Amino acid sequence: MSVPPIPCRDLVELITDYLEGTLAPVEHERFQAHLEVCPPCTDYVEQFRRTIAAAGHVHADRLSDGTREALLSAFRGWRADR
Repeated sequence: MSVPPIPCRDLVELITDYLEGTLAPVEHERFQAHLEVCPPCTDYVEQFRRTIAAAGHVHADRLSDGTREALLSAFRGWRADR
């Protein structure tokens, strides 16, 4: 069974779930298939992996209230179509 292709724009929105291993099997298959044919998205995923490795893991419960609010404020106006 062939899965429909995933556009780059959708891949960007799914990257966190992909890296955390929480994508549904069909979405994971679509994501992988896209990476096989799209070098820019493959580079993007690798940049994400390197950033995570360099920054480590930050747990939400360990953030100060000020830091949590600053992060929420920074992303509050973010839209995927930019």
